[in-house]
Amino acid sequence: MRLILLALLALVFPAMAQEDMAAKVWLDKMSQALKEKEFKASIIQLQADHIRPLVYLHGKVNNQEVAFLEYLNGPPKNAVRVGNRVTFIEHDEPAYSIVSDHIQGVWPAAFSANMADLEIGYQFVLGGRSRIAGRPGQMIRLLPNDEFRYGFQVWIDMETYLPLRYDMLTQDKQLLEQIMVIELIELSEPPAILLEAYKQEWPAVIDQAERQDGQNWQFSWLPAGFIVVVRDHHRLIGSHETVEYIALTDGLANISVYVARAGTSKLPEELITRNGLSLVSETVGNAEVVAVGKVPTETLARIAKSLTLK
Repeated sequence: MRLILLALLALVFPAMAQEDMAAKVWLDKMSQALKEKEFKASIIQLQADHIRPLVYLHGKVNNQEVAFLEYLNGPPKNAVRVGNRVTFIEHDEPAYSIVSDHIQGVWPAAFSANMADLEIGYQFVLGGRSRIAGRPGQMIRLLPNDEFRYGFQVWIDMETYLPLRYDMLTQDKQLLEQIMVIELIELSEPPAILLEAYKQEWPAVIDQAERQDGQNWQFSWLPAGFIVVVRDHHRLIGSHETVEYIALTDGLANISVYVARAGTSKLPEELITRNGLSLVSETVGNAEVVAVGKVPTETLARIAKSLTLK
């Protein structure tokens, strides 16, 4: 009877018959699978009480990564990636392209990058195993090394090493965001839609915003692992005021910082929305700084106050 039970467990959790891998090895295998595998994933994205169904396809055509993301609810909205160019196609809007090596809105960019870069801000810990979308998965916890960011956990398919579920958690373990696969199909070749996407002539990459009149704002403090990935200077929609925009990331958490001339109508000093997106407004000299991101409000306040004009 015991032999029968062990055999059944090995069928359900095939990796249990093997030596346990370290947490980072699991993450490295996931990163490689996201870049190399041909697959189709039906996904549910959960934020507070908002549910968004998605379909994501990935493959390689002539050794170049091609991906397609479709939002299933609301007006038609798709994103196509060919190599390092992502094109957005939305209802009643002209398509446009940007330079990027991933499509935002599915898995974090760090999942298909060098996982060692995340070790500055997080430690990797093996968790338990459970079934997701009918597939056995190994859970890995990404625990923050400080109080300036939230924690994460990801379940990795034990057969394909593709991610099955991804949670963002506050310091008190409150769920802020969840991305869960409800069906995963590994393919033997790229689907027709990816082959067509590879052949298609997509819009040229949009020019970066002109920054001749932009000011050189610098941070005197950032949490370990956070870097500046985007800077631009533009007018806000519906306003004549120009703002400086700075995007920060540590690979998992993203922060947007806006700097504008202090106005007469003061923005809220602090706000936490239901999906965990925090907003902090600070006055720095004669400028108003607004920082937005899914990190603790104390982190946003300290980042905003650290801005200096060089």
